Amino acid sequence: MNRREVISRLGLLMGGTIIGAEMFVNSGCGSTDTQVNKLFKQSDVGLFDEIAETILPTTSTPGAKAAKVGAFIAMMVQDCYTTSDQKIFTNGIKSLEEGFNKKYNTSFIKGTVEQRTAFLTELDKEQKAYQASKKKEDPSHYFRMLKETTLLGFFTSEVGATKVLRYVEVPGRFEGSAPYKKGDKAWAT
Repeated sequence: MNRREVISRLGLLMGGTIIGAEMFVNSGCGSTDTQVNKLFKQSDVGLFDEIAETILPTTSTPGAKAAKVGAFIAMMVQDCYTTSDQKIFTNGIKSLEEGFNKKYNTSFIKGTVEQRTAFLTELDKEQKAYQASKKKEDPSHYFRMLKETTLLGFFTSEVGATKVLRYVEVPGRFEGSAPYKKGDKAWAT
């Protein structure tokens, strides 16, 4: 094989690659809302991240989004909730989105921090009233489930345990009367 044949075949190969890539891009194959698990899509995880960040915002310490709490919520609801609780949770998230859209004429993700905070504060009041009046056998309010998984996900994450709480990887022996000053971080370990 001579140099001309190599260049000719290489050009054919490269041209096919370029044409193939152009056909792929133009055929509508773009990013889609991928399924994370049986219950949730990637867009749901993004919504959970935004809700969790509103509950635990970034201040002088990282917020819930830095701890990837949205993915944790999706996993916990899928793997640990009963089927009836999963239904309450998923229906509740739909009603949260619909209520926010009705009140502010936009989605929760596109809402301002002030709108999100005000909306979730009202939802928290509703949840507290429901929890106070519910019977023992009644299910929890979906927003309570959401808050609980947000807090659990954040404070058991590396970010929450090391940046917000005090953390010693190997604490050593048990000391029941460790010194604590007002304002100190709580211990993660």
